[in-house]
Amino acid sequence: MKPATGYTNRPTSEDPRDVEAWGLTEAARRLIHARQTPENQDLLRQALSLNQRLWTIFQTSMVDPECPLPKDVRDNVLALSIIVDRQTFDRLIDLDVSKLDRLIDINRAVATGLSQRPVGAGPAPQPVPPQKPVGTPPPSAGKLSISI
Repeated sequence: MKPATGYTNRPTSEDPRDVEAWGLTEAARRLIHARQTPENQDLLRQALSLNQRLWTIFQTSMVDPECPLPKDVRDNVLALSIIVDRQTFDRLIDLDVSKLDRLIDINRAVATGLSQRPVGAGPAPQPVPPQKPVGTPPPSAGKLSISI
């Protein structure tokens, strides 16, 4: 099988939730494109393969003993991944682009959930730089000061 074509866009955030949401959205986009070009079965196979690899990563993460997610969340993701597996294998067998809606909808719904933040969870707090005593000269223009 040929490797999947390059990504037309890339996640702009390094937050794992944002990267996962981007991956699901990209997989859904490719499935939609395959649905729009039903004569191109290779495109459908590539889109299904990408989606399957993505969900396999999720499955592997959910069964990892060090997964920080609560057990009920892991169980729900694993149950959902079984549905994705079945749908994907069925589509790989029949190559019926008219039956891609469930996979697309699942990817979009999970991506939307990952993109939302819990109430009050906003972005990670930034460290407050230490206060300089009054009268301290500013750093020289050629010197870069970074506090972490």
